[in-house]
Amino acid sequence: MNRVTKILLLSICIVVLAACTTDPKSSRGFRLPDGNIQKGQAVFVELQCNTCHQISGLDMPAPVQPGPVQITLGGTVRNVKTYGELVSSVINPSHKLISSYPKDQVSNDGESLMTVYNDRMTVRQLIDLVAFLQSRYDVIVPDYAYTTYRY
Repeated sequence: MNRVTKILLLSICIVVLAACTTDPKSSRGFRLPDGNIQKGQAVFVELQCNTCHQISGLDMPAPVQPGPVQITLGGTVRNVKTYGELVSSVINPSHKLISSYPKDQVSNDGESLMTVYNDRMTVRQLIDLVAFLQSRYDVIVPDYAYTTYRY
């Protein structure tokens, strides 16, 4: 068995073991119903997400007043934006803040500048919004057959 095969098998084992966690905060088993992409786009505008976010490759209504930051969502990416990542980003926008974020994207108390909609958004709106956002990402899958590995 060559080194690449061993690394691949080890990676698969790690992923499988991670899915078997007994941690009460595990996302295992979490799944919302399927959303409606068109309704999600309407929610995006209704909640004024377009104040700070643009959608790659899609003309959206201009915000009434631009927000403090402009972040483009969607487009071509190398990693899948999972359902869980998108839900977490909407309901807990500070979950991924790291010290290397530009200071203009973080509040003085270290929190995300994104409005937290948890008391204003319905579950249906969340479901549709996530369906819309997820539909806007195109994943490029690397062609590993032509990749040269050097060790």
